[in-house]
Amino acid sequence: MELFIQTSLSFPVVLLSFALCVAILYWLVAAMGIVDVDLLDIEVDSSLESHSMHPEGLAGLLLKLGLNGVPVTLILTLLFFFSWTLCYFAELFLLRFLPLGVLRYPLGLLVVAAALIAVVPVVGMLIRPLRPLFLKLEATTSKSVLGQIAVVRSGRVTLTQGEATLEDGGAGLILRVRAEESHGFKRGDRVVLLEYLEAEHAYRVITEDEFKGI
Repeated sequence: MELFIQTSLSFPVVLLSFALCVAILYWLVAAMGIVDVDLLDIEVDSSLESHSMHPEGLAGLLLKLGLNGVPVTLILTLLFFFSWTLCYFAELFLLRFLPLGVLRYPLGLLVVAAALIAVVPVVGMLIRPLRPLFLKLEATTSKSVLGQIAVVRSGRVTLTQGEATLEDGGAGLILRVRAEESHGFKRGDRVVLLEYLEAEHAYRVITEDEFKGI
């Protein structure tokens, strides 16, 4: 255990250890409904819509690498995990035995970059069978659930963030929801899915009383 901790905290492994810890923390926070599971997807979707022929930034990079069709957060988590594994064993079996001195830092950065590039094909293979599942989920939930009741799972619902769960007879669906902050929606509140906001891949929600015209 001591060797594991020492290796994980040594350069360059520590860079990916930090990134992986942030990813794990993110998933824990997302599981509690504090942030959206697909938080980064909005930025990517916007970039794709604004630069449909030549997307830039994160969206363009993911498309060029063939890493698209699933939540960005899942892609990044897999990239961090597998590249961390490569760096860990590179440090454990090679780098720590070399008298690198100050050269450890530039070499370490190259190792991190090489590891990230090397795992792209592996991540691409892993997400390929998942793409149809997410496409089917989006197609199924886009408009067919309008008028149904969902339960808020996030701490609050605003015009820019919020999540709710919808019982579908199975494991349930987690949907992005949006509403005026004045509604004061909080975790556990029942809301009605009124409108599908295609640009945001989210739903505008209102209270049950509003929906019934009370």
